[in-house]
Order: sequence, then C-alpha cells, then structure tokens
Amino acid sequence: MNQILITGANGFVGRSLCATLRARGIHFIPTVRQAKFEGELGIGDLSAETDWSKALQACDAVIHLAARVHVMNETCGDPLAAFRAVNVDASLNLARQAINAGVKRFVFVSSVKVNGEKTTEHPFTAFDIPAPEEPYGQSKWEAEIELKKLAQASGLELVIVRPPLVYGPGVRANFLRLMKLVKMGLPLPLGAINNRRSMVAVDNLCDLLVLCARHPAAAGQTFLVSDDHDVGVSELLRMLAQAMQKRSLLLPVPATLLAGIATLMGKSEVANRLLDSLQVDINHTKTTLQWQPPLSMDLALKNTVAAYLAHP
Repeated sequence: MNQILITGANGFVGRSLCATLRARGIHFIPTVRQAKFEGELGIGDLSAETDWSKALQACDAVIHLAARVHVMNETCGDPLAAFRAVNVDASLNLARQAINAGVKRFVFVSSVKVNGEKTTEHPFTAFDIPAPEEPYGQSKWEAEIELKKLAQASGLELVIVRPPLVYGPGVRANFLRLMKLVKMGLPLPLGAINNRRSMVAVDNLCDLLVLCARHPAAAGQTFLVSDDHDVGVSELLRMLAQAMQKRSLLLPVPATLLAGIATLMGKSEVANRLLDSLQVDINHTKTTLQWQPPLSMDLALKNTVAAYLAHP
C-alpha cells in the first residue's frame, strides 16, 4: 500500500484515525477544509466540484470521513438537499476522481442511521433492508446506493462502514453532556430505563477502518461496528460515575413519564436517544475480517473520562 487519503482529518474520528495511522507507520494524506497545521492539505468546501487531484496523487486507498453530520436543532430550510449536496454529490465526485487517479479501495464511512433509529426485537444487521427515518440517514443511504453503482461499473473496491454513536477522548455533543451531568453528582431520573444501545470507541472504529482499507475480504462488503458490548443508559451512567469515582444517583422514574415530559418540552429527539434501544449485530464484521474490538468498553470509557477530567 502506498498512501491512504483521509477526508475530514481534523474531525473527532479523523484526528484519531490519523494518530492510528501515524503510530503504525502507514503513509497517509490528511485533507481538511482549510489547512492550519504542517502536513494537512486544504481542499476547501466539500461539493460536487471539489478538486481532489493533488490529494489523490500516489494514493491507492481512500477513507472518506468528511460529511455533513446530523444536528439536533436543524436550521436549514431544506435539510435533505443540504445533506445530499455533501454526503451524496460530493462523495460521488471524490469517488469518480479516485477511480481516475487509480485508487483501488474506497472506504465510505456511513451511519447506522441507514438501518433506522431504533431496534425492538432484534439488533440491526448489515443485511437488513435500510429504513432511514431522517434526512442525514437518508443521504447516507443514497450515497451508498450510488457508490455501489459506481464501484460495479469501474471495479473500485468499495467498503461501507456504518458506525453507531462514537465516543472517546475529546467527544462532544450528547456524550459530553452525560459526563457533565455525572460529574455534577446530581440525582438523575434515569434509573428505570430498560434499554440496550450499541456504541463504538473511536479507537475501535479506527482500528476497523484501517483494516477495511487493507483486508482483501473487505472489498464489496458493508460492515456494522460496535464495542461488542451493549449497555443500557442506566448502566452507562454507572460506568461513567465509577470511572469518575463518583456516586451514581439514579432515580427510578418511569420511561413513559420521561418521554411525555420531554415531548412537552420539545426535546423528544433527545429523549428517544436516551430511552430507545439501538443495537447492532457485528458477527458479519468479526467473521469476515477475523476482527475483534481491541479495546474493551470499560477501558475506553475510563480513557474518555480521564481526558474529560483533564480538560473539562
């Protein structure tokens, strides 16, 4: 392998992926919107017109992380069009230029939201019929479809990876909010929630992405990924509290009551993420690639908490 092109190299996953590649002595080209540090290559905004020719020189694989990501309070008038412009059109533009540059392997980081928003009786698998419920997941699914067509027509080795919630040192958004709540030591009304959720530590995700860029059996496959240890929100809060050496104060408030209050407050999406189950089955990933998550959830959570406490 010559070099791997990394898009979104300065994002949460991108920074960890670059660190992983650097530690393993694998050559890579980190691309960002605007270069700020030595070694980065600025490519401007992601669009159907982005010029990737310089970035793709001497690369035989691409790991495409850059995307317009899901946000809780969307302000765009036409979110689906905005997601399509970046997640579909810009991705296809990169893939076409990669093919013309002689790239052999294209790893597309999609989302579990292609499968859906929650699970009930059975975990999601890579072979389920996609059922995205909102614009971000819809755009990722459409990108998968079009990239598969492109790969079939060109011989490009396409690998699709659909992560669930990704956490680790430096994580933001809802996971950071949870850690802040636990650190405050206040009683939380989350002791009666009986759900199960799959998550993936950023180090485990990066390990899999590197493998997907190299493993012969990965070509043409779609993989789900997790820590292979599903937790309920109550268990997660207890694990975070233990890592912080705090008492876990969880009050057994019925989930239906919490959901009703959240709806009245206009926070139903936040409540769904706390109350619903979302599990993924990674057996296909493990057997096809002979892969196991190298980091346990317990250790990954401790590393995440340690980083947060060091830089709250």
